[in-house]
Parts: sequence; structure tokens; C-alpha cells
Amino acid sequence: MGLYAAAAGVLAGVESRQGSIKGLVYSSNFQNVKQLYALVCETQRYSAVLDAVIASAGLLRAEKKLRPHLAKVLVYELLLGKGFRGGGGRWKALLGRHQARLKAELARLKVHRGVSRNEDLLEVGSRPGPASQLPRFVRVNTLKTCSDDVVDYFKRQGFSYQGRASSLDDLRALKGKHFLLDSLMPELLVFPTQTDLHEHPLYRAGHLILQDRASCLPAMLLDPPPGSHVIDACAAPGNKTSHLAALLKNQGKIFAFDLDAKRLASMATLLARAGVSCCELAEEDFLAVSPSDPRYREVHYILLDPSCSGSGMPSRQLEEPGAGTPSPVRLHALAGFQQRALCHALTFPSLQRLVYSTCSLCQEENEDVVRDALQQNPGAFRLAPALPAWPHRGLSMFPGAEHCLRASPETTLSGGFFVAVIERVEPHRPKHQHQNAHPAQPQRERRDSKELQPVLAPCLAHSRGSRLTPSWWERKMPVFSVEDPGPSSQAAVCILKGYWVPSSGCVLAGEQSVACKNKMQNVLYDRSQFFILNVTSRRKISHSY
Repeated sequence: MGLYAAAAGVLAGVESRQGSIKGLVYSSNFQNVKQLYALVCETQRYSAVLDAVIASAGLLRAEKKLRPHLAKVLVYELLLGKGFRGGGGRWKALLGRHQARLKAELARLKVHRGVSRNEDLLEVGSRPGPASQLPRFVRVNTLKTCSDDVVDYFKRQGFSYQGRASSLDDLRALKGKHFLLDSLMPELLVFPTQTDLHEHPLYRAGHLILQDRASCLPAMLLDPPPGSHVIDACAAPGNKTSHLAALLKNQGKIFAFDLDAKRLASMATLLARAGVSCCELAEEDFLAVSPSDPRYREVHYILLDPSCSGSGMPSRQLEEPGAGTPSPVRLHALAGFQQRALCHALTFPSLQRLVYSTCSLCQEENEDVVRDALQQNPGAFRLAPALPAWPHRGLSMFPGAEHCLRASPETTLSGGFFVAVIERVEPHRPKHQHQNAHPAQPQRERRDSKELQPVLAPCLAHSRGSRLTPSWWERKMPVFSVEDPGPSSQAAVCILKGYWVPSSGCVLAGEQSVACKNKMQNVLYDRSQFFILNVTSRRKISHSY
């Protein structure tokens, strides 16, 4: 099915209340869902104008086999859209016979209403607001290319690269064939408003991902290192999942869940085009996923972007009139689901960091959900400070809410969005235990725990000084990075870093060194964080160097 026929089918389905625009677009089996969605939304926005022009021009009387919804799509494309550039087939020829009359009727309508621009023909509620003036954000897919190569490609196409933006004003000022690198988002390019890249060869090849600025925040702030296991709890349509895969460099695993089979099918196509190979898709309700399942015992990161009111998405108004201000009943139901999903995510035993996000502007779906989830897990989790340079912060509804991020067309030149970063609080250790309990290692330093099995465990099996509980040990996998000290173990010691743990000596992370005759070599960490173990005698010698 062609683009125009698919768009006409979606419009007919919306009119007969078969579903929303987005739902019908995803169920249409049309490959380029973003292109179809954009065409349907714009046609719907100008629906009253198109009906008036078509009626005045007598198009349907002259072309009796042309159905009304298809006529509306075609006339939009001819008068207000791309004008059948590079395509259109038989529809281009059909509309060409009526082109002069249709353009004359559009001009007459403008004169009658006393306006000069097409946008001024819209009803007040349909006129473009700040959201329609947003720049086009394009994320470079680092699984297939790099920013430098993409910039060079566009420069060869006649675009002018302006470097990294220094402020939002730089983004607002973009015009013509100029583009920038976003001031805060790595790998995010910014083009002028209305730049259309749906047919660009880099997009079609999966080298570029068309993704809103705020939508890039969740994966970027989760920041899982390569080799990690990650859950994407409500994954479709898949842009954030592909971003996670790029951060992982396709090393590790993403468990992606969604209940909608058709959206998952479209997501699989998107991920394949993006070169994602580390993702396991499941048509499953995240709330039904068991945190105790052995498959998820190494999941340290969760991205939760649940269903929401979409009040931050201007296009949602076209799908559901009044969606910008959801009813109290609907808002209560959505917030209840979001809170259950967030609380469920926090029960995964190895979880260290979680990002909760919505495309909603409603406090009930954002700050209230986060506050209630933290209150149900007192002392276990906290809000982590996120992106201090981001200008729009969370509403001050509770202490720490300023660590959350908000986005809007007015303040961040993006769609409406909310993001909260939640991290596990490490167990408190009294001061008198300080020498036997060293600071926890960052997740990036423990990412190879599966590969580096306990080489030293036999040597350290009888170490004394354990202060931590078995439940903590179950949550913290050890990381050992130790070289063979060689046949002469008389003076061999190792520089280690980490915690004492029950019956296993210590949690190690990072580099180690072999010492001979007390001469230490290759010490890569702050000396105050080291302690020395004699590998031969299995006893602690000192806690500093």
C-alpha cells in the first residue's frame, strides 16, 4: 500500500472512531510509520480548509472514483505539503488536471478571510504554537557511524556546519541549510524547523535517528556502560531502545517489553535498521515480569517510560481532542499504573540506577509518582542530581524534586517531557568500620564481573574482617582483575580496591599491580583507596599505601 492510500485509510479510521491516529498508523503495516504519521497529522490539522477548497473546486464531482479521504490527502500534498516531489505516480497526474483550479480556490479563500499565510486559515486551536517552531533534532546512530562522518556528509550536500551551539538562541536562529551540534547532548545534530529528512539516505540506512531533544534524555542519563544488562520496560516504538544499544555498543543485553504486538513488530524493523543486535524483544506486560527470574539477576539499569497522557505532545490533540488536559478520572488511572510500574521496577534485586520518564506535563504523572514510589521504599533509593546545566527543573513538591528535569517548547525547545533519575542508596557503614569497608565502585568499573571470575577466591577464602551481610553480597557481584604473580610468591602482593565481603575476601574493581620486595608498580588509583593483601599468607597487611 502506498503512502497516500495508507494515510487515507488512517483518516477514515479516525473518523469512524476505530482508533487514534497513532494506533491506526502502527496497525497499517506501512514501513515508514513516522512519515505516515506526519502526513496524517498535518492533513487532519488542515481538514476544514481542505474540505472547503475541494468543495469549491468541484474535485469530487469531476473525479467520481476519487474517495474523499484520499482526495484530502492528495490536495494537502499538492497545496500545503511537498507537492509530489519525486513521486506521486498516477495521483500526481490526476491532481495535475485540477491543479490550477485548486490553487485558485485556496487563494480565493485567503482573500475572503483576509489572511496571507496558509497557517492563518487554521482555527485558533489548530494554529501552530511554539511546538511547531521546534528545530529538527537528529541523533547520530553510533552503531553505524560517527558525528564527524555525518557532518562531513551534510557539508558535501551543501549544508553549513556551525559547530556546537552555545545557547538555545543559537538553535532558534537556525535557518536555511545551517545546522549545529546540540549544546548538551552528545551525538545530537540540530537543523532548522521543518527540515524533512524522512527520505534522506542516512536516515533510511539507519545512520540517523529522528528523535526529539528531550526524548534523548532518558537513555543518556541512564548511561549504562558496555556489557551491562538493561531493562526497557515499556519499549515501543524503540527510539530510546536503539539509543541504549548505541551506549552499550551492542555489548551486553537489553530486555525490551511491550504489550502491543504490532508496535513491537514495527520496533523490530526500526532496531534492525539501526543495527541493534543486543536486544531481546518480548510481548509481555512488564508488571508480570518476575524480578527473581534468573535471567534478570544481572540487571543493574532500568529505563521506564510508561504510557501517559501525552499532554506534552502537541500532536496528541489531533488524535484525541482535549488530550492536552486529561480528565481527572483518566489522570488518576494513568498515575496509578505509572506508580505500580515504578514500584515494581524498584524491586529488581540488582538494580542500581533507574530513569523514569513521561511525555506528560501533569504533576500527577511526574513528581507525584516519583515521590510516592520513594516513600514506599524509604532509605533504599534516592533522586540523583541530573544534568545541572538543564534549565527547566522539576516542580518543588518535595525535597529533592529539583533534581528532576522538565522540558517544554518554551524553555528547552523540545516537546513536553519529564525525567527523574533514581539510584540505589548504598548501605550505611559506621565510621569505626571505615578501614574494612571502602567506598563502593562505580558501575563502569564492575562491568566485567561475568568475565573476571573470582581468581583470588581460593587464596582469600579465610580472610577475616567481614562486615557486610549476605544479602548485600547477593546484590554486589565481585570483580577480580589480578595477574598471576608468577612462581616466586615469596614477596608477591596485590593492590586491590573494594569491600570486604563474607568468605570471599574483597570486591575488586579496576587495575591491580604486582609488588616485589615492597617496590610497588603501576598504581593507577588514589593511594588512599587501596589496601594490600599478601596473596601467599591470605592476611591483610595494610589499608593504605
